[in-house]
Parts: sequence; structure tokens; C-alpha cells
Amino acid sequence: MEEIVIVGGGGHSKVIISIVQKLPHYRILGYTDRKDNGPVLGIPFLGSDHELGLFAVRPAKLAAVLAVGQVGSGKLRSDLFARLSTLDLRFPPIVSPDAIVSKEAFCEEGAVVMDGAVVSAGARVGAGSIVNTNSTIEHDSVVADWVHVAPGATICGNVTIGQFSMIGAGATVIEGIEIVAGCIVGAGTTVVHSLTEAGVYVGCPARRIK
Repeated sequence: MEEIVIVGGGGHSKVIISIVQKLPHYRILGYTDRKDNGPVLGIPFLGSDHELGLFAVRPAKLAAVLAVGQVGSGKLRSDLFARLSTLDLRFPPIVSPDAIVSKEAFCEEGAVVMDGAVVSAGARVGAGSIVNTNSTIEHDSVVADWVHVAPGATICGNVTIGQFSMIGAGATVIEGIEIVAGCIVGAGTTVVHSLTEAGVYVGCPARRIK
């Protein structure tokens, strides 16, 4: 059994912890955060990210999972990951056993696929991306690095979502759409045309509001 550390002790970490606890090959060592939030779902506080460096010093690279949520751009999570990457850690993709992920799909380092999510054949989930509860990534779609596909969102086939974007809860992106980097698609939005300019989009069909 391999030890793993949870990076982050907020609400999002509870979901991550509950998934990792279902994976029989991991034992959670504890969590790190800027402050001590007490035990989180029974998982102890280890200290700040500075202390994380002390735990990382061991013969084999310590596994870690980034459990800091993303509302809006993924740039902050990406910056945190870059700082953590100076430590001797590895960030395996974490896939819930209650998700459906095709053996022909690919999840890169640090990606998390949550309960009830579906990732179909030919799809790719980029580094550090979140495929949240009951969301769908259909065939041959590409979710770039540091994207959050929020709960219940549907990404149809052959869609490309650019880096740092967020697809809000319950949103739908129809097949063949391209979304450039840095787009925020609001909850319940329906995207029927490619989004060629970074910004915030809402409505049905999606329209840019800023």
C-alpha cells in the first residue's frame, strides 16, 4: 500500500479524501494546508506546504493529490502545483472507482475524476484538471491542463477545452466545439458555437458578458 498526502484542507478536500479512501492501494498520511482545520473526515493535519517538503524526503517519491478547488480560472491551482513541483513528489491521476473511464481514455498527472463521472474512449483529461461529480467527457474530446468541468456538466464528442477554463455545473457543450483558453462557462449554459475569445459566457446559447 502506498502512502499519499492530500494538499488542501477545505471543502474540496473532503470529496478528494472520500475518493482516495475507496482506492485500496493508497493510505492517506494526512493533509497539508495554510492553517490547521482539525481532522478532515478523520484525516490529520500534517502542517503547511513547507512541512510537506519534509515528508517528501524518502527513498521513493511520495504521492500527493492537489485538493484545492477551482471556481473560475485554474491559474492559481497551476501556480500552486508549480511550487509543489520543486519538492520530491509525484501526482498520480486519481480516478474514483465509481466513475466510468474508458480504457481508451487518458488522464494526465494530477487529474482527478470524481464519482459518477464518465470519460469515454479517445478522450484526454489534462494535467491537474477536475472532472467533477456526474459530469461527462464524451469520445475524442480534449480537456486541456487545469480545467474544471463542474458537477453535471456534459461535454459532447470531439470538443476541445482550452487551458485554465471552467465549465460550470450543468452546462452543455455540443459536439465539435472549440473553447479557447481562459473561458468561464456559467452554470446551465449551452455552448452551440466555438468560443474564440477568453471571457465569461452565460445563457442559451452562450453569450459573452465580460
